[in-house]
Amino acid sequence: MTFELKKLSRAGIPGALEKVERYRLLNEPRAAESICRDILEVDPDNQHARIGLILSLSDQFPSDGAPSPADVLALIPTLEKESARAYYAGIVHERYAKARFAGRHPGSGHVAYDAFRRAMEAYERAQELADEGDESALLRWNTCARLLDRHASLGPAPESGPTLLE
Repeated sequence: MTFELKKLSRAGIPGALEKVERYRLLNEPRAAESICRDILEVDPDNQHARIGLILSLSDQFPSDGAPSPADVLALIPTLEKESARAYYAGIVHERYAKARFAGRHPGSGHVAYDAFRRAMEAYERAQELADEGDESALLRWNTCARLLDRHASLGPAPESGPTLLE
């Protein structure tokens, strides 16, 4: 059975955007995602809803049935500003890294490390493009650096040496 979704009015968009923030703060990212999708159905170019969608999807990384990082990163080119594209790509990589590290599966420290480094590269690019006085990317970069410095299990995968067949 499939339900026909009800359509949000344009007048309801500002209130819906407030609800996105509220549901994200309440740790209900699926509700926030749904609202963002409702807004984008009415206003496909709404940058606040696009950012909310990226954030609410990446909020789901630690949970079962979460979208893949590639699916979330595929939304990044829809952001208008290059600095926002770099910054939110960093956010996606950082959140994926934290989810992998928290999972503590074999090899997760190496995967998390690689994702943290991708995040840091994106933050460096975002900082280069940021408006004067906007140091959000710098703050995120420092957070990643401190996490990497604090946890010895976060590190690059060892280089593979010669195999027995070589």
